[in-house]
Amino acid sequence: MQIDLSGKTALVTGSTAGIGHAIAKGLAAAGAEVVVNGRSQAKVDAALTALDHAVPGAKLCGVAADVSTAEGCAALLVEIPRVDILINNAGIFEPKPFFDIPDADWQRFFDVNVMSGVRLSRAYMPAMLERNWGRIVFISSESALMIPQEMIHYGMTKTAQLSISRGLAEMTRGTAVTVNAVMPGPTMSEGVQTFVADLARQNGQSEAEAAANFIKQHRPGSLIQRFATVEEIANMVVYVSSKEAAATNGAALRAEGGLLQTIA
Repeated sequence: MQIDLSGKTALVTGSTAGIGHAIAKGLAAAGAEVVVNGRSQAKVDAALTALDHAVPGAKLCGVAADVSTAEGCAALLVEIPRVDILINNAGIFEPKPFFDIPDADWQRFFDVNVMSGVRLSRAYMPAMLERNWGRIVFISSESALMIPQEMIHYGMTKTAQLSISRGLAEMTRGTAVTVNAVMPGPTMSEGVQTFVADLARQNGQSEAEAAANFIKQHRPGSLIQRFATVEEIANMVVYVSSKEAAATNGAALRAEGGLLQTIA
């Protein structure tokens, strides 16, 4: 399969690092003009430089904007008023016992993980419907269905993303616009690398041992028995963003290594 996204403009929120950066790279390699987004100009510039080296000749631009706020989304929309592909990737996570999570953390997680995608989908989707082509993808998580007790606030936001993506998909009936969610499992992004490195120091282990032990102890149902790579998640997202995925709509697509022990 040769995926060609030439002539399409794709916005990937939270794409200066991690899964978002890998998605931006994959979309650029497929020929899309990619808009890189992050909260600081320095990180956006660094990501653009890295992508330019990784994908020679890529069509790239960057916008520094905090999409967790209405003001940040409005600023982004001024710079990028139209996209063909919207990847709602911006997100945060933090292990914390439920009884220690204050109201402010619940609101912060909701603003970053949920409202960023709500605001941008509300802004970009009408023109997609009018043009009769578009792709919206929410980067959810296996935690949407298998809520981690150490991150209940995170799980709540990932479940919300599934509800929103399915509801938006219902609005595309009879068009060539699709809205889907992709559910990564444990993935070795930069943030997770830092988390694993902290575990290794705390337990006197190598990072490889800490990573393997985390999967065994906290995600024992994994069939691949390892963290996924960011590229493995990006591959799914690039496919869902393509014309080849035209019949995939309203779906919660798994890239979680077989953690979810259901067949539907």
